[in-house]
Amino acid sequence: MMKNVLNVLILSGITSVSCYAQGNTAKTGTDSYKIQPVVMQSRWAKEVSPANALKEYPRPQLVRKNWQNLNGLWEYAIKDSSTAFPTSYQGTILVPFPLESALSGVKKSLMPDQQLWYKKNIQKPTLAPGERLLLHFGAVDWQATIFLNGKEVGQHTGGYQHFTFDITDFLKPGANELLVKVYDPTDDGPNPHGKQVLNPADIYYTPSSGIWQTVWTEKVPSSYISSIKATPDIDKGILHVNVNAEGSDAIAVEVTAKANGKVISTQKQSLSKNNKTATADLSLSIPGPHLWSPEDPFLYDISVRLVKGTGTVDQVESYAGMRKITIQKDEKGVDRIFLNNKYTYNLGTLDQGFWPDGLYTAPTDEALAFDIKAIKAMGFNTIRKHIKVEPERWYYHADKTGVLVWQDFVNPPHHMPGGAKAAFEKEAQETMEQLHNHPSIVTWVLFNERWGAYDQQRLTEWVKKQDPSRIVNGHTGELLYVNEQLRAPSDNPWVSSDMTDVHSYPDPMNAPAQPGKARVLGEFGGIGVSVPNHEWNDLQGWGYIQITPAELKGKYEIMTKRLKKLETEGLSASIYTQPFDVEGEENGILTYDREIIKIPANEIREINSMLIEQAKGYTPDSKFVIARNMDLNDNDNRYNEFLSQYEQGKHDSAFLRRLTLMALRKQDQPNTTKIGNTFISTLTQPFSRDNLTFIRHITRTSNDKGFQMFLNDQEKINAVLGPSSAQSVVKQIINNEEIAPYIGEKHPNPDWDAIQQRVTKKYGTTGEEYVIGRRMLYYFDIAKDWKKFGEYYMHYYKTALKHSDYNINTLSWFIFEKVNDPKILNFAVDVSKYNIEKFDPTPEAWDTYANLLYKTGKHNEAIEWERKALQEKKGSEDEKVYAEALDKMQKGLPTWPQQ
Repeated sequence: MMKNVLNVLILSGITSVSCYAQGNTAKTGTDSYKIQPVVMQSRWAKEVSPANALKEYPRPQLVRKNWQNLNGLWEYAIKDSSTAFPTSYQGTILVPFPLESALSGVKKSLMPDQQLWYKKNIQKPTLAPGERLLLHFGAVDWQATIFLNGKEVGQHTGGYQHFTFDITDFLKPGANELLVKVYDPTDDGPNPHGKQVLNPADIYYTPSSGIWQTVWTEKVPSSYISSIKATPDIDKGILHVNVNAEGSDAIAVEVTAKANGKVISTQKQSLSKNNKTATADLSLSIPGPHLWSPEDPFLYDISVRLVKGTGTVDQVESYAGMRKITIQKDEKGVDRIFLNNKYTYNLGTLDQGFWPDGLYTAPTDEALAFDIKAIKAMGFNTIRKHIKVEPERWYYHADKTGVLVWQDFVNPPHHMPGGAKAAFEKEAQETMEQLHNHPSIVTWVLFNERWGAYDQQRLTEWVKKQDPSRIVNGHTGELLYVNEQLRAPSDNPWVSSDMTDVHSYPDPMNAPAQPGKARVLGEFGGIGVSVPNHEWNDLQGWGYIQITPAELKGKYEIMTKRLKKLETEGLSASIYTQPFDVEGEENGILTYDREIIKIPANEIREINSMLIEQAKGYTPDSKFVIARNMDLNDNDNRYNEFLSQYEQGKHDSAFLRRLTLMALRKQDQPNTTKIGNTFISTLTQPFSRDNLTFIRHITRTSNDKGFQMFLNDQEKINAVLGPSSAQSVVKQIINNEEIAPYIGEKHPNPDWDAIQQRVTKKYGTTGEEYVIGRRMLYYFDIAKDWKKFGEYYMHYYKTALKHSDYNINTLSWFIFEKVNDPKILNFAVDVSKYNIEKFDPTPEAWDTYANLLYKTGKHNEAIEWERKALQEKKGSEDEKVYAEALDKMQKGLPTWPQQ
């Protein structure tokens, strides 16, 4: 099976097989590299070096032998965006590991106003007459501009898609200077960025800027195969193959399919030419097709030749799987997911694809394959690849190992700045083209939990038209339930989708039944379990609920029994969150470093066999080791033992830190305060970032030493942790102790004047401002006293505009709708303008500003802003509302509700 392709792939991983060599930049000797310090490493990190950085052939679906890997040490520089070309470099970086990763050897951040530059000298290889040299990039996040010998070769935008440039005409004899300029705003631009954010926390993680997949060159003839698209039809026993070629020398294309080394089908067809490109569509007969499935991931070897007369112009090796994915009715008439015309429950897990040492980039190819093998070894047959597109070799391993893949598109930014829609649709299109040939991918997932979602019906239908060979989940988790409570309703959440989908945390539930759609549980679980000494940080990891290690197996078994019941009621798929911890998110079955498994593999496999028989049957290679089992005794069960040691005088800082966190998890506030205060007293540098982050986490009452630090040293703390960080801690405690006990159902008419006087006396201007904001919110949300709401809106934003605790646009909209006082309305105009300039340059904020301007008599300016908002909303569900507002403004009619 796949013998020819696999041999090429194995050989291509050895640099010496390549037919031409490259020189390194003079300053990039391997002795200059070392991994940067990191909290934890995976077992593969020690294998990484400049000499062997991801040397495997990067493109398994289009294999040639004549290639050169450019991974290794490059020079790098971080410059401001005005720099034309760097005149100096800051050191070396190990490509293809992201700038922020420890494995890059750099581990620095890239800000939105900066650019990252790479430099490497490459040798011009010997080229036969007519031969071309292609430069390939697996992926660069986000916008890459390529220069060779000072001349711009081209630019590519998109952080997850491969791209290629023909650099032949830019080469000179000998050494050639290759430069790559990268712009990556992470979550501060229009770019799809997934879980990457500049300020990681909870379910968002460290960015991966710059080159994060293999860079390589390849010799090709003057006419060469540029792409192959293979689409199986198992019912007719046909593999449809589309071949695209560059150049004009070839006359025809020949495609051959082999099974276990034996030729089973060959077809030859003339090329249809258009200038320098050519194409051919062939239909290979695959008699009695050996179907691909998780139980039997059989792959055919495919050879493609460009021919002219009796000669071969170009040849590539590929592979294909014969499989079919559809929604069909079972014997009871229930719509379900069918694989190869057979109902197949998709038992999946939500895989994020992050690494503690490499971030977006796995340390080695073995590590890349490990995640897939580990997930299957735990008894799952499905992976939902969560808002990340992996390197091609990940999907190659998925094809070989045999897992079903639900592939998320990488969502637009939540705040949808200008250009976000175009960027999303461009990258979605390229993703579908790039991954089309992988039989493991059975489902495209368009949107996730409303993150940047828009035009859902149009885009769902567009995806189905682009790729009718797969099913489409138009919006996973638009209906999100937490503790059985729906976060927000939706009018038509599954329009044009092939499935109805809900997210339910932590416990599973079913999606509603709709004709022609399978019912799936797109996410559930999220059970947080911390493992000491295997944490990104030792603060309480994020999870929808926190339980002890000893409770996890029982909880997972109960949820799986619930899934089995739901399956009998029509559920076709479930996605558990998640296989691996990721940074501060500790709801994985394995720890982030892949060292500890929280439920033994054989036990979770046995539990999963309740839903799929294959769970029992899959056995990984005998040499494959998942992880060590978790020690159920080295956890919070030792709390009383540790308390006794504390009382007996054990006060070393590491012990105190762990015990403070234990007390916090045990909800033992008196001991949290007592031990935490002792810990702070031992610190020699309490204002370091790491110590302040920890102190912020354990500070819960005004009796904590941390509270006094955050109250009295705000400027010093904010300089380390960021603007308003100290104030946010103080405000939360003020609320818990001084406000929350005096409002609510037991106090329907709170004495706000007394609260404000008491808090101001204790905590000064910080406390007073916070109470004023809470009063404003009370009059807005509870009392519906619009006069006082307007009054306290003015009081609050006179001092808090630069650091508002609340959504300025929402509050300003209600000022427009509910308040008629000219003084307050004009003040709200200024507030809304500041909000647009500093925080919220969105159509929604423009609309609020326009309506406030209109109500205050500034009609021409209002019309200009409303027209701008409408233009941005063209084609969306809100277009009609904005158009009606603009029409009223142009006619001089009120746009606010009339009493």
